[in-house]
Amino acid sequence: MDIVTLTVSLFATNCYLVYDRDAGDGIIIDPGDETDRIVAEIEQCGFRPQSILLTHGHGDHIGAVEDIRDKYRIPFVAGRGAERVIKSSNKNFFAMFGMPVSCPMPDRLLADGETVPVGKASLTVIETPGHSPDGICFLWGDVLFCGDTLFSGSVGRTDLPGANHDQLIHSIMQRLLVLPDTTICHPGHGPSTTIRQEREHNPFLIGSYLD
Repeated sequence: MDIVTLTVSLFATNCYLVYDRDAGDGIIIDPGDETDRIVAEIEQCGFRPQSILLTHGHGDHIGAVEDIRDKYRIPFVAGRGAERVIKSSNKNFFAMFGMPVSCPMPDRLLADGETVPVGKASLTVIETPGHSPDGICFLWGDVLFCGDTLFSGSVGRTDLPGANHDQLIHSIMQRLLVLPDTTICHPGHGPSTTIRQEREHNPFLIGSYLD
């Protein structure tokens, strides 16, 4: 599969286009803003969007959902609990910036272990609450789309509505750091990294322990 990264919005959110070149099908992960730019890239890549996926429902990840959904007439899916986040600018934290953002209710709420097809392949859902109660990651082979759960050298912020630091660290330690060292992590912001890099060098994780 091919992966294209577009960094969109004032918050530099990573929107990922993931598509099967042979099958001609693909998905859009976290279209945070800049609908026209995302659509232009989809047309340039030449794939048929099948669905929109959200790693979580914060305002900087949902800004272009409705426009893209309506243009391509495709469903969008999110983790359990997203329905309580995306409709409220207070809960998706954009009210604090005076920028009310919301999007329609998800067509499907994903639970841990469920899969989303992409061409001939599929992405597996890993629930990782902490940064947001609806936080999920998507795993495809040795590639992980980890949203705002894990960053290169950092972790998701937990001073937002519904966030919980201990829960976030637990999610990372128990659900992500158990993946193979070579797993490539594509986060919601910033550069990509690997599980080994974060296990060995992430200052928020070194020395962490959990029962």
